[in-house]
Amino acid sequence: MKRIMAFVCAALLMTTAAHATELNLSAPSAVLMEKETGTVLYAKDEHAKLEPASVTKVMTLLLVMEAIDSGRLSYDDMVTGSAHACSMGGSQIWLKENEQLSVRDMLKAVCVVSANDCAVALGEHLCGSEEAFVEKMNQRAQELGMNDTTFKNATGLPAAGHVTSAWDIALMSRELILNHPDIRQFTTIWMDTLRDGTSSLVNTNKLVRFYDGATGLKTGSTDSALYCLSATAEREGMELIATIMKAPTSAQRFEDAKAMLNYGFGAYTLVHVTLDEVLPTVPVTLGRQSAVQPVLSGSSALLLPKEQAAGLEKTVQLLDQVEAPVEQGQSLGELTVTSEGETVATVPLVAGEAVERMSWGGMLLELLRLPFVSR
Repeated sequence: MKRIMAFVCAALLMTTAAHATELNLSAPSAVLMEKETGTVLYAKDEHAKLEPASVTKVMTLLLVMEAIDSGRLSYDDMVTGSAHACSMGGSQIWLKENEQLSVRDMLKAVCVVSANDCAVALGEHLCGSEEAFVEKMNQRAQELGMNDTTFKNATGLPAAGHVTSAWDIALMSRELILNHPDIRQFTTIWMDTLRDGTSSLVNTNKLVRFYDGATGLKTGSTDSALYCLSATAEREGMELIATIMKAPTSAQRFEDAKAMLNYGFGAYTLVHVTLDEVLPTVPVTLGRQSAVQPVLSGSSALLLPKEQAAGLEKTVQLLDQVEAPVEQGQSLGELTVTSEGETVATVPLVAGEAVERMSWGGMLLELLRLPFVSR
């Protein structure tokens, strides 16, 4: 028999994707994703291969932040503008050949004004050439499962075959904000300066100023790509990613993003599962210790429609006992979350530590400790 504890809680969980009712968007392709779980809350022709324009730079930023967080690059490292980087055109800070700016300032320029010259300079600094950097971009895209994507440059300037999808943009945006949250110091800037105040910057992402909870992320537009956007925002501990491709106007891409974000924040909520009390230990036979403590496994982030958020029940089921050796992370049971009798999630309960098997000598000592019983 398994031991069972049941109690009512306000925790919630969703492990499968949810889909919204149709939203009235002007863009032909869009995705709304929740950051922590990666759940897609809304999708519209999400795998259409389209030009992303400067939203491409989400991948550029991701590779730079990975290099910083791994110690291969520092915010204070100086980057030199090459003739190639300075020739990009389009959105730029008019970087001069051989001019040096810190990685921090170049990241700021890329995030705030979508500076093509700085994006290429950062790529060259990391990989030696833009071509080598683009190869790394495509490699990283494949690792993230971005199967609709082919990058031809680090900027998103028009190039034959340079395409991605709203789905893939959401994937790389999630990777960036989930694992490199320090990028927010740049993506949340509305106005700033470079070069000791002589160069002014105003964010191309109007949501940063006008949408409550906006955290970024990247705009993009060209004559052929039209207006694209990866918009991120956080409210009450839940961060959403809204990706828009090929909106007909700049204003409409922001309205589309707001519509998706408003829908997500209005309809869903995110909490982290906790146990209301310490679970009882599970007895261990033939172990060097007599019991092992079960703990929740993996992420505790749980997502559900708001109407299911109240009055949920959690049921814990544990094994009667387990035989040593016990590995850390070994299954000891599960926590089931239900709403009105329907299971909405199960979370594994696992061993919080390893328990070694008792040696033969140890077993003999244990036997000798048993009281002698005569007939």
